[in-house]
Amino acid sequence: MNKERTSDVLEWRSSCPIASGLDVLGDKWSLVIVRDLIQHGTRTYSEFLASPEGVSTNILAARLKWLAAIGVIEHVDPERSARNNAYRLTPAGLALRPVLEELGRWSQRHLKSYNPDIVDIL
Repeated sequence: MNKERTSDVLEWRSSCPIASGLDVLGDKWSLVIVRDLIQHGTRTYSEFLASPEGVSTNILAARLKWLAAIGVIEHVDPERSARNNAYRLTPAGLALRPVLEELGRWSQRHLKSYNPDIVDIL
């Protein structure tokens, strides 16, 4: 992670590790991108756009750039243009797998009565 680059674009709310994690990953799309990479290994920009949640092109481009800048994802082939490149998780991104799995379990236990369409992943 390039601390100088991220500190220029991110204002930390506090020294709390949960708040800091949410500063980085708490938007609507970052964990969906990570989820797709956990499920598929690599994804192209077009494949992310095809996800059922319907992220817009400008938001997707910004989130991919941000997640790469903070070291959560990386280009599969750094020499290839971003337009024709695929993304994959870095070790830091892979470390989010248990977080997403637990979030999924929590959602199934506590939100299924509100959203009966939640799929079973357990």
